[in-house]
Amino acid sequence: MPPVDLDSSVHCRLDVLLAERNLTLTELSKRVDVSIVNLSVLKNDRAKAIRFSTLTAICQVLDCSIGDLLVLKPQA
Repeated sequence: MPPVDLDSSVHCRLDVLLAERNLTLTELSKRVDVSIVNLSVLKNDRAKAIRFSTLTAICQVLDCSIGDLLVLKPQA
């Protein structure tokens, strides 16, 4: 079995959830008290980690579950 590349196996669906809720990254940033830069890093799948408190706040504001926000990419 080939080694799993953990850096690229998780995809963040923040852009999709924001669009579905007609919210901007700026508005989400204000509501969850996280910088736009940090949310952008998450949205563009460049994050290496996320605090549970941030994850919880995003899910509460977007009224979604963690599984709605973060998904595993299909294995190639």
